[in-house]
Amino acid sequence: MTRVSPTAVIDGIGSCLPPRVLTNEDVRRRGVLDTTDEWIRTRTGIARRRAAEDDISTGDLAVAAARAAQESAEARADLVLVATTTPDRRCPATAPEVAQRLGLGTVPAFDLAAVCSGFLYGLTVATALIRTGVCTRPLVIGAETYSRIIDPLDRDTAVIFGDGAGAALLRAGDRAEPGAITGTDWGSDGTGSDLISIAAGGARLPDPARRLCREDHYFRMRGREVYGQAVRRMTASSLAVLDKTGWPPAAVGAFIGHQANQRILDSVADRIGIAPRCRFGNLRDVGNTAAASIPLALADTAAHRRVRPGTRTLLTAFGGGLTWASVALTWPAAGPRAHPPEPRSTNSTKPRHTHRRTPSWTLSTTTS
Repeated sequence: MTRVSPTAVIDGIGSCLPPRVLTNEDVRRRGVLDTTDEWIRTRTGIARRRAAEDDISTGDLAVAAARAAQESAEARADLVLVATTTPDRRCPATAPEVAQRLGLGTVPAFDLAAVCSGFLYGLTVATALIRTGVCTRPLVIGAETYSRIIDPLDRDTAVIFGDGAGAALLRAGDRAEPGAITGTDWGSDGTGSDLISIAAGGARLPDPARRLCREDHYFRMRGREVYGQAVRRMTASSLAVLDKTGWPPAAVGAFIGHQANQRILDSVADRIGIAPRCRFGNLRDVGNTAAASIPLALADTAAHRRVRPGTRTLLTAFGGGLTWASVALTWPAAGPRAHPPEPRSTNSTKPRHTHRRTPSWTLSTTTS
């Protein structure tokens, strides 16, 4: 008898949003930007976003989301992968400390940098590790604090990005189960590496004395060119993974694209052939949270039970690098959990006790 290799199944879902809400008017006033709430809404679809307080880091958000995912699955991870553009430190990686704070001991843990494609890159890596028997319960986290790297004076980015974290705990399972990952597609194109970047701070332009102009130290994006690349790459990748899986676009009952811009999401879904009633997300209420975007939208949609377990689902993302990825899966049966972040004092690696408050879930919105 031929032995069928296991696939990855999403067994637990968790999320964390920092409590501070910034409306479009808040962002406009903070950066003294020449913009309006109407301008931001009509061009991006964003009404508000979350911003972490100074004592909350990417790692803090990641720990809270990961803890919620483990509680959702009632299981513990044997590998931790943190997808982020905003690690707590340039060195070392954020993931080992996240694993330690979760009480996971000496499990392997590493960061993955693929910008907004990071979570789907992580799912692809974790699926391969399960199929080859390297691990049985990998934890994939997307966590970001973009408020730390955004120029408040830059209208092209200040109005778009927010902070948050989402996580999925996977296990080995069968392709017929709800939550099973049935296909993946990913790619990159380094010729577009300058379209989404922070110029200073790396080995190419270390600038320890900050002699470069201030703009070089902030996240920059060439929006018009990124728009075209995002639509083209996510559409092609989505169609590729559907072809691998054998699903026609009409069979997709749930679509979540990277929550970057509503116009991009609509263009990609229209080109693939996804019906408006099958499109889900939370862009309006959390903005673009980069690597955290897909897991936050997944958790939010699941929390409101908008999709039935087992529904054929397509996830797709595009980010700096340039990178892109798509994942086909059946909608998981996991009940999502959410935790507030646990801020830490600057003098201790231990989380200090804070008032634990019930998180206020932002509503999922469809494009119908």
